[in-house]
This record gives sequence, C-alpha cells and structure tokens, in this order.
Amino acid sequence: MGEIIYKYDILVIGGGLTGLRAALEASSKKTKTAVLSKVHPLRSHSVAAQGGINASLGNAYGGENDTWKDHASDTIKGSDYLADQDVVEILCKEAPDDVIELEHMGTVFSRNVDGKIAQRPFGGAYFPRTCYAADRTGHNILNTLYEQTLDADIDFFEEYFVTSLVVAEDKCIGCIAINIADGSIHGFVSKTILIATGGYGRVFARSTNALINTGDGAGLALKAGVPLKDMEFVQFHPTTLYGTNILITEGARGEGGLLYNNENERFMSNYAPEAMELAPRDIVARAIQTEIDEGRGIEDEYVNLDLTHLGAVKINERLPGIRQISMDFAGIDPIDKPVPVQPGQHYCMGGIASGIDCATPMQGLYAAGEAACLSVHGANRLGGNSLLETIVFGKIAGKKMSEDVVGINMPPIKIVEDKLSKENNRIDSIMKRESGEQMHTIRDELKKTMFENFGIFRDETNMELGLKKIMYLKDRIKKIKINTKKKIFNHSLIHLLELENMILIAESIGIGAIARKESRGSHYRIDYSKRNDKDFLGHSLMKYIEGEIKMEYIPVTLGIYPVSERSY
Repeated sequence: MGEIIYKYDILVIGGGLTGLRAALEASSKKTKTAVLSKVHPLRSHSVAAQGGINASLGNAYGGENDTWKDHASDTIKGSDYLADQDVVEILCKEAPDDVIELEHMGTVFSRNVDGKIAQRPFGGAYFPRTCYAADRTGHNILNTLYEQTLDADIDFFEEYFVTSLVVAEDKCIGCIAINIADGSIHGFVSKTILIATGGYGRVFARSTNALINTGDGAGLALKAGVPLKDMEFVQFHPTTLYGTNILITEGARGEGGLLYNNENERFMSNYAPEAMELAPRDIVARAIQTEIDEGRGIEDEYVNLDLTHLGAVKINERLPGIRQISMDFAGIDPIDKPVPVQPGQHYCMGGIASGIDCATPMQGLYAAGEAACLSVHGANRLGGNSLLETIVFGKIAGKKMSEDVVGINMPPIKIVEDKLSKENNRIDSIMKRESGEQMHTIRDELKKTMFENFGIFRDETNMELGLKKIMYLKDRIKKIKINTKKKIFNHSLIHLLELENMILIAESIGIGAIARKESRGSHYRIDYSKRNDKDFLGHSLMKYIEGEIKMEYIPVTLGIYPVSERSY
C-alpha cells in the first residue's frame, strides 16, 4: 500500500453540517484546513434532517414573544434536567443570529406571507420556533454550506476512513486513514483535530440513521484515551415509517398530524393530555410502544399518523418529502390514507466528552455535533435542536481551533510515520486471515441485541443478558475473516473496522444503562420507573483503561433554572 503524510493546521474528521461549518469558520481565519470524510459531504447524514432548526425569531403567529430564555427553558426541561445549563444558554442565545447567517449564505427557508422565515411548532416547545425549508431542512442547509466551502481555501479528502488517532505525550497530533477508493493508507499531521463524525444509530437494528452512522468518532476517541459521556441516553423517534424505519419528521405532527391506535382512539390524551402529539419525543415514543405492546397497535406492529385532514395543498407545501417517502416506500398517499409509523432509534445524546468550547480532555482534540456530548441535550433532545447544535458549535469549534493553533509548531512527523507503519501491519494481518467468522453475522447479532435489550423499555435482567452477549461478540470479532482481498473499494474491510467501534459503543451504552438505576428522559427502566435526582443527577463518564471500560459520574452544571418535575 502507498504511504503519504499530509500536514495541516486544522483537520476536520467528518463532512456533515458540523464539520463543514467548523472548516468554513477555521478557513476564514487563514488557517491551513482540511476536511476528511468517509463519504462525499453531500452524502452525510445531515442531509436527511427534515423538520427544522430552532431559533427564537418570533416570526410565527402565537410565538411573537418567544425569547432565548424560553428556548433554554424548554431545552432544559426537555432534557429532564441533565443538560448543562451554561451550554444550553450559548446554544439558545446564538440561535437567532446563526440561523439568519444561514439565510444570508443562501439557505432557502420556507416563508410566511410577510416574507419572514416561517416557524412551526415542535414537541416540547412552548412557542412555535422551528424554522424550516418544507421538510428538507437538512438538505437545504448542507448544500448551502458545501457551496460556501467550495469558495473557501479548504482541502477535501472524500471517501477516506480514519482507523486511528495519533497521540504523543497526551496530545493528539494526527490520524491514520485509508483511501477507500484505492486501499492506500495515509498519515495526517495536524496541530488540532475536530471529530465531527455524527452518531452511532446503526448500533441498533431499527434506526432512522444512514448506514454510515457507526460511531467512528466515538470509537476513535475512546481508544485514544478520551472519555465518552452519557452513552446510555439514546433517543427513539416516535414516528418512523413501518417496514423501513425511514424518518417521518416531527414536523408532520407540528403541522397537525394526529396519532391513532387500532381502536381509532387518539391515545396521546392518556399520556400527555396537554401537549398531546407534541409532547417530547421520549414520551411520545413510549406511548406508541405501549399501545403496540398492550395490543392496541395495528397488526401488533404500528399506529397510524393521520395527515388527511390537512388537505392536499398544505401537505404538498409543507410536507412534500414525507408524501413522497410514504408513496415510494409504503405505497400510501398521506393525502388519502394515514401513514403507518412505529418508534425507531434516531439520535444519540451521548458521545465524546467535550466542553463549552468543544475541546476534549485531550490537548489538540475537539469534538462537536452528534459525535460529541457537550451535554446540551441532556437525557432527551428536543426536535429542531440538533441542526442548531451543528451550526452553533461547529462555528464555535472552528473559531476556537483557529485561535489555538496560533504560535504552535507543527507536530513531529516521525511519530505519525511510526503509527502509520503499525496500522498498516494491523490491517494487513486482518486481510491475510484465511479462516474465521463472517462479519455480517456478528454485526446483525449486535444490532438485534441492542434493540431488544437496550431499547425503549429497559430492565436489569434483560440488560445484563444483553451486556453478556455484547462481550461474547466482542471476543468473536477478533476472528472475523474478510472474504474480499482486493484493495479497491474494499467495503468489507471498512465494515469490519466500523464494527470494532460499534462493539465498544454498545458496551459503553450497556454499562451506563445498567448503572443508572432510575428513569430519566430517553432512559426508561421498568424496574426503576422514577427519576432519582439524589443519586443520579450526574453525567456518566466512560474511560477505556487497559482494554476495559470503566465508569464514573461527574456533576451536571445547573444555574439558570431549578430542577423540577417535567409536566406535559
């Protein structure tokens, strides 16, 4: 395999919204910047975000008095008080200016009749503050940012997969990556590195996430000695299309969509009588799953999301993507018939432990977006806050990194060269295995275990069995055989390297979920159904020490709003 070393001031791993916004900000400060992504940036999972991005603009009827403090209050309440309130304050304060900045860059938002950016209601929000571009908001923003980066001085390495970070004296100085197209392996030396690789939803069998969301960044950081935070908190979206689990945006309910069981009952009145379909996602997801589990689901598999009363004009204007998805993948036109939906994994609140400026505990390494855990979402993310997080903290990360590289010398290339040689040998040894297990068998067993044992409802016995299964699979992964020996586009090798990360992430989720003997946000235990602030108002921290994951708790940052019960 060919070996090449590249040098940069700032290296961004991940080409989605967070990575592009960070790179754009960094390049504006005249730093030598590169983006490294395992897919073309426009194939990043950010493109699939549908419903919108939150900001207290006050443009909607009934939302004229919205403020950043209202936004922060909803976010903290929705997080079940596990969000760090200083980080939430930054998110909500920066939101209006950052959304308007996107508009000025060229994002084509939907408009009110007065020409202002349109805003719709979303779950857990007191005011309608979700700005949207029909139901293709992520697609619009991602294309806008990518166009901006093409005019900037940024190098792109598309279809490169990072296999490891390079660490010297507790400082991250680079990474090793495979060029998927030709199988060559390369070293990157950098003064600072940002991990912006997205979430790890594909650890679960039923997910709205793209196939690329395998938690590569979290796995890289953990193995390099950087802790992961709050990994037990995994969000299940209430409405994914039955059969494929393609996302059916919360915007469908924001526009007036209603949920019905097999008795044609609008059942949310039994779970959240005030908020109904617009309760936070964790509450709606549990309500739907309860209906199914107790025999009130249709065909014991799903419930109906009814949009028919909205009419053809509104559906075609506000939800054209959802209509197309429903027709293409379920053979149903939502203008005429209800859409069959069921909960599916959607978002990861946990990730790489990083601070208010996106810096991790390791010098030179930063993390932002869904790959990170800045603790802005706590135990449950509100819809519309994830796109916002990518923009706000992507920008902050780029600015901070460009400041931190000033006056710093380029790290020594020799250490990266040595790591590259070792990584090359490791990959060669994997490729040379002549016998062993099939990768897809272990991957499918892992995904099934995670959904069944660490899903919407959890309990001690089931989770303990699940963790034992994960550890069994962790041992088996060392014996996987790669059938394809070619170097060019060897996706079998890439899938195995992804699976190595997925196993560590699954183990972290399992350890954190078993240890947290309470119910909070997305983490719901039937054996500990109440929230326990006395013992568990804290963040879990996972550290990888000598091949084992060790856990501890650290305090939540409070301050703006007092802890109280959620009521919806």
